[in-house]
Amino acid sequence: MLENQKHLFDIPEDVNYLNCASQTPLLRTSVTAGEIGVSRKAHPWGPHRENTAREVQEARALFAGLIGATANDIALVPATSYGMAVAAANLGIAPNQEILILHEQFPSNYYAWHQLAETKGARLVTVARPADGNWTAAVLEKIGPDTGIASLPPCHWTDGSSLDLEAIGAACRSHGATLAVDATQFIGAAPFDVAAVQPDFMVCSAYKWLLCPYTLAFLYVAPHRQSGLPVEFHAGARRAKPGGVEQGGGYAMDFVGSAHRYDMGQRNNLINLPMAVTALKQLHAWTPQRIAQTMAALTDHAAAQAAERGLSVPPAEHRVAHFIGMRGSEPPAPDLAERCAADGVHFSLRSDAIRISPYLFTSKADIDQFFTVLDRHR
Repeated sequence: MLENQKHLFDIPEDVNYLNCASQTPLLRTSVTAGEIGVSRKAHPWGPHRENTAREVQEARALFAGLIGATANDIALVPATSYGMAVAAANLGIAPNQEILILHEQFPSNYYAWHQLAETKGARLVTVARPADGNWTAAVLEKIGPDTGIASLPPCHWTDGSSLDLEAIGAACRSHGATLAVDATQFIGAAPFDVAAVQPDFMVCSAYKWLLCPYTLAFLYVAPHRQSGLPVEFHAGARRAKPGGVEQGGGYAMDFVGSAHRYDMGQRNNLINLPMAVTALKQLHAWTPQRIAQTMAALTDHAAAQAAERGLSVPPAEHRVAHFIGMRGSEPPAPDLAERCAADGVHFSLRSDAIRISPYLFTSKADIDQFFTVLDRHR
C-alpha cells in the first residue's frame, strides 16, 4: 500500500475532498507544468513550441502502458463522447440487432448509441440494475444472437458497482458482437488489460482518475479497427507529403495506418500536454495496482460505516476499490451535498446514491469526518 500522498496536492487542511469521481485535483507538479505551458503559449516563437509533437507521443505511450497497449493503438481525443462517436461511426449494426447498455449509463456513453439505433433501425436494450449488485450476470443474461454491440463500463458511475469485462467480452465474441468500453471511472485507479478484455474501442476521459486537465481523453482502438473513418478531417491524421499544402506540395489524402487517424484536431496542446505527461508519469510510479490496494482500505471502511447507519452499498465482490455509493430507504435530499460542502466535506449525489470518491490524499479520519457531517445533515 502507498503512504498518504496529500503533500503532492494543494488541498487546504479544512477541505475534505471526496469527489474524485467527478474531477480530481491536479498534482502540484502538473500545475507547474501547466504554468510553463501557459508561458509557451504566451511566447510561441520559442523553440519549445516544437516539443508538443514529442509530448503527444509520450502521452500516448504513457497511457498505453497503463492498459497493456502500444502507442500506435492510442488516439488523443477531447472527451469520452467524442471517442464513442468514433466507435459508433465504425461499428456496424443491422436493423433489429441490439445495442446493449446499462440502466442509467453515463450520457457520454449513451447518446451515440441512441443515435445509431435510431439511424440504423436497431434496438437499444437497457440492462436493469440487478438487486444483488451483480451487473456481470445481468449483462451476460442479455447477450445473445441478436446482440450487435455492447457498450459498457468497468463499473457503474453512480456507486462503483463493477462488471467483469473479460467475461462479458468473451460472451460478445462468442455471439459475433462488438464491445465498446467507457473506462473513464476506472483506468488510473485500477488495473486494466486490453489483451484480456479485447474491446474494439475503449475511451477514457483524463480529468478524473488520470489526474489530467480537462478536455483530454484517450481512445484505445484495437488493431483490426485502425483502418476506419475518423469523425473529423485534418492534416494530422494523414500521411504527410513533402512540403505539404503550406509549401505548395498539395493535400495529403492517405490516412496514417494506426489509431492516430482518429486524433482530434489541435492535438498539439501547448498547455494540456505537459500537464498530462507529468500526471501519467506519477501514475506509473504509483501503479494502478498499488493505488487500488490503498483505496480499498478506505472504501471498505466507508462500507462498514454505511452499514452501521442502515445504508446499502454494492457487495464487496461486486464493487471497485476506489469509490462507493450508498443508498438509504429514501433518496437523499437534493441539497445534501451542498450543505455538507459548507462544512468542508465534498462529495456527489448520483441518482439515488450518496457517492464518495476518495484518493491517495484521503485518510480513514477523513472518511469518519464525512459520516459525522452526513449524520448532522441527513
